Amino acid sequence: MGGNIRVAIKDDAAGMLEIYAPFILNSGITQETELPTVEDFQERVISNLSERPWLVCEINNEIAGYAYAGKHRDRKGYQWCTEPSVYISEKYFGLGVANALYAALFDILKLQGYVNAYAVITLPNERSVAFHKKFGFEWLTIYKKIGYKLGEWHDVGWMQYEISPHRKDPGNPVRFGDMDKSVIDSIFVRNAALLKNKRT
Repeated sequence: MGGNIRVAIKDDAAGMLEIYAPFILNSGITQETELPTVEDFQERVISNLSERPWLVCEINNEIAGYAYAGKHRDRKGYQWCTEPSVYISEKYFGLGVANALYAALFDILKLQGYVNAYAVITLPNERSVAFHKKFGFEWLTIYKKIGYKLGEWHDVGWMQYEISPHRKDPGNPVRFGDMDKSVIDSIFVRNAALLKNKRT
C-alpha cells in the first residue's frame, strides 16, 4: 500500500484542507463555519509544531489523513492538557489511518509529558465516539445545544483520555521542536505498521 506517517510540513496544507473542507461546509462535525485559506492553514500547522505534534498519513503519495494535538487552554496550569483532532479522507476510511495516526500522536505526547487529552465531538457522531472509546477515551460531559451551525443547534460531547499518570511534580512538557528526531521517526515506523491493506 505504501503508507507512512510523518510530521506535517507547510506544503501539506492544501491536501489537508481538501480533507477538512467538507466537514466545514457540509456538517456540524467541526463548529468552524468559514473555509480558511491555504495560507491560514499553513500558519496553523507551523504555529502548532513548535510545541505539539501535527502529523500526516501518506498513502501512495497522497495525504490520507492528518492528526494534531491542539492547545487545551492558555492558563499555565492547563499546560499538561491537549485537545487532539483527526481527520481522514473518505477515500481511505477503513484502512486504520485514524488509529495509526492517533497511536503515533499519543506515543509522542506521552514522551513529551502530557497528561490529559480531551476529545471534543459534535453529536451525534457514532463513528467518532466509537473510535475514541476503542482508543481508551471515557465520557466526561455533554454540552447541550452549545454550537449553532447550518441552521441548527448542536450538542457537543467531551471525552477524556489519560495519557500519563498524574504525578505530583510533572515538570513542563517537552516542546515538540526539541524532541529527538530519531525517536520520533521510530514511532512513525512502528505505527505505520497498523495501516491495513487497501481494499480493491
